[in-house]
Amino acid sequence: MEKPNTLQEAIIYYADEDKALEFVAKLRWPDGVVCPRCESREVWFLKTRRVWKCSGCKKQFSVKVGTVMEDSPIPLGKWLAAIWLVTNCKNGISSCEMARDLHVTQKTAWFLNHRVRLMMHAGSFDKKLCGEVEVDESFIGGKARNMHVRQRERRITGTGGKDKTAVMGILERNGQIRTVVVDDRRKKTLQAEVKKHVEAGSALYSDALLSYEGLASEYAHRVIDHAVAYVNGSVHTNGLENFWSLLKRGIRGTYVSVEPFHLFRYLDEQAWRFNERKLNDSERFEKVCGNLFDRRIMYQELIGMPAGGEA
Repeated sequence: MEKPNTLQEAIIYYADEDKALEFVAKLRWPDGVVCPRCESREVWFLKTRRVWKCSGCKKQFSVKVGTVMEDSPIPLGKWLAAIWLVTNCKNGISSCEMARDLHVTQKTAWFLNHRVRLMMHAGSFDKKLCGEVEVDESFIGGKARNMHVRQRERRITGTGGKDKTAVMGILERNGQIRTVVVDDRRKKTLQAEVKKHVEAGSALYSDALLSYEGLASEYAHRVIDHAVAYVNGSVHTNGLENFWSLLKRGIRGTYVSVEPFHLFRYLDEQAWRFNERKLNDSERFEKVCGNLFDRRIMYQELIGMPAGGEA
């Protein structure tokens, strides 16, 4: 079978651990296997254990060392199936559903999902957005009246969105989107993000929120007042409204509840899928697999507990 193009083909193909290992090894070491400790190329493969041994440092290593999969007992086949699911499910996939699909515990599936989201994290941006750019903000979170009183007390409150977390989106039309969790919707906060991500002189479109006033000195800023209309020629924020709709549909319908502490990870996930929407499933899968390496997050970090200590 050639490289898989569908979920069914991927599950069958990567169920063979040798094929899964070959795929990840070629992705990591396209010019031949290199020891991750001493960078020696003098290594040999121990077929029975699917690990390599280095002639230089005399250490054994697997393809998982130095990746988000390090120390994970989950087979490569299940890892690759999970990456395919998270990458290509438009509304995301919950840890409960992942646990059933891969026959692992919900706790394992939750940790696995977050490590895949880490692979989708874009990191720093070298190039600012330009051309026609939309900016908008929204609030993410459940309704306080539906929460247990203890959970309600832990929730973050934000300006204009009690019991919800403020998020901001910046979209380059026919291009990429960038999202960020913000402390509030004040002028100083929002305009700092605009100037950080948008090239001066760009056409900037926003709603009538007063926090955006003053941007006309650096941008061709035009405003659409949603109390009057949603579109006025090219002046609208419908691209971002579409993104917020996709994000909230996933959170409410798939994840049900997202802690503010982890919200930026779910933004990374949805933004990555949105930005790569023109690729097919196989291309998205291979692209995110390229981020397996040199990234790692510990379970203690995800739950807010210092390593080796108590929360």
